[in-house]
Amino acid sequence: MIKNLYQLLQHAQQAFPEHTALHFKDKSLSYPELYQQVNAVAANLYQLGVKRFDRVAVYLPKQFETIFSIWGANACGGVFVPVNPALKPEQVQHILQDCNVRVLVTSKDRLAGLAEVLADCPDLHTILLTDDDSTKPPAAHLTVKPLLPAISQAGPDFLPALTGAVTDSDMAAILYTSGSTGKPKGVVLSQRNMLVGASSVASYLQNTADDVILALLPLSFDYGLSQLTTAFTVGASVLLLDFFLVQDVVRAVARHKVTGIAAVPPLWAQLAKAKWSEDSAASVRYLTNSGGAMPQPLLNQLQRIFSNAEPYLMYGLTEAFRSTYLPPADLARKPGSMGKAIPNAEIVVVREDGSLCGPNEPGELVHRGPLVSLGYWNAPEKTAERFKFDPMIPSGIQLQSPAVWSGDTVKTDEEGYLYFVGRRDEMIKTSGYRVSPTEIEEAVYRLDPALVDVAAIGVYDGVDQAILVIVATSGSDPDVKSWQTQLKRSLPNFMQPKEIIVLASLPKNANGKIDRKSLASQYQDYFLDSNNSMTGSST
Repeated sequence: MIKNLYQLLQHAQQAFPEHTALHFKDKSLSYPELYQQVNAVAANLYQLGVKRFDRVAVYLPKQFETIFSIWGANACGGVFVPVNPALKPEQVQHILQDCNVRVLVTSKDRLAGLAEVLADCPDLHTILLTDDDSTKPPAAHLTVKPLLPAISQAGPDFLPALTGAVTDSDMAAILYTSGSTGKPKGVVLSQRNMLVGASSVASYLQNTADDVILALLPLSFDYGLSQLTTAFTVGASVLLLDFFLVQDVVRAVARHKVTGIAAVPPLWAQLAKAKWSEDSAASVRYLTNSGGAMPQPLLNQLQRIFSNAEPYLMYGLTEAFRSTYLPPADLARKPGSMGKAIPNAEIVVVREDGSLCGPNEPGELVHRGPLVSLGYWNAPEKTAERFKFDPMIPSGIQLQSPAVWSGDTVKTDEEGYLYFVGRRDEMIKTSGYRVSPTEIEEAVYRLDPALVDVAAIGVYDGVDQAILVIVATSGSDPDVKSWQTQLKRSLPNFMQPKEIIVLASLPKNANGKIDRKSLASQYQDYFLDSNNSMTGSST
């Protein structure tokens, strides 16, 4: 029985000894080669004193050493903390301090950028570098060593993950996720969360050892990390690629005959603008989307480009991995739906008192089952707010596993298909109505195929919350007045934007999603400014 991520890799190298596990630039590693390198890093960490539940942070872009470090920490019984490489020193410092990281894996250049903040990380004792161990430690309490020692240590027999000391209920990872308020929170994932999640996704995507999965998303993002765990579950190959230029993606997909691509809507919008030939897209058999609703015009465009691929539209929470998916066969029949629960999950829609909603009645999405995480690290109050009683468990059971209350308002139709209404903390309250920004955004997306990003936010105008729509477009001459005229035909009066602003681009957070918090902050006084001189307005 596989009880942890290290054993998952061990099984893969035994079952698929001839298969390629990872591609990166011009190099590839087979599963046995990857396993050997993971063991070398694990031995190094073990000798440094990394033990069960110790946190090991990995602050690197996607490369082989990133994977060695994640699985090496797991082999020791440690907890890996993947840090988004796009984060700045102060943000990295918060993560290192918040979860008491003991060992940091990074590069010489990245260490130089962190030099001023590491002195205030007292729990950190060792920095492992991928490229240069001669670097002087940035603080007196720190030691700098190479990630991979010159002489590889003995085999893995001593490793806690192999001897049975690491169970499926143990911590595996802490993923930091941006919240609507305050600093990022660390979501604690168990070994079981990750193993069950990987097998669940692999089952509905029908992944096999013949798949080549493109890893474009940050590995600090649960959706990005799951590309690895899903691949290792079935012996598939993963192509590691950091996104810079869209044509680099086109070339990589064509060269490696990629079969699966996972992305978020802003990234899909960029990929849709690339120059894809019929041959370059021919190998792709499925596309997955999560992290935001896929606009119908963009989906139509992607289906034209990837004519052999089936789109899977998904919804998930870092706190519960993945919650729902819409099977490709239901795309036309259930437009706009989030689908139903993925395997090994149950999704219910509840009222504030925990009672179940009826069809077409908006309520809060609650996720229950083995994918629910262990809560937030070192944040009992925030954990209690989100991880609450399971509405489906009989009251006579005294020890209950919590369910995660998403904060998202959804509804079901008569067949049980879910539809997103809005984030509880993003709903716009205007003219006495609670308005879903998603509904407005979908209407705006339909106006012009050149629209790349759309965000609707509520902004106080001195009387009430008014609706401000902010867009980015690839077109050269946006006709805002025409858009407003069309919206008057498609949306009720209380959902009409007071103004539409066109920008060159919309801000994104570290996971590639539109940064609504930043937009709300930037434009909070927009309608109160009599000069209305905000940069980027087109109206």
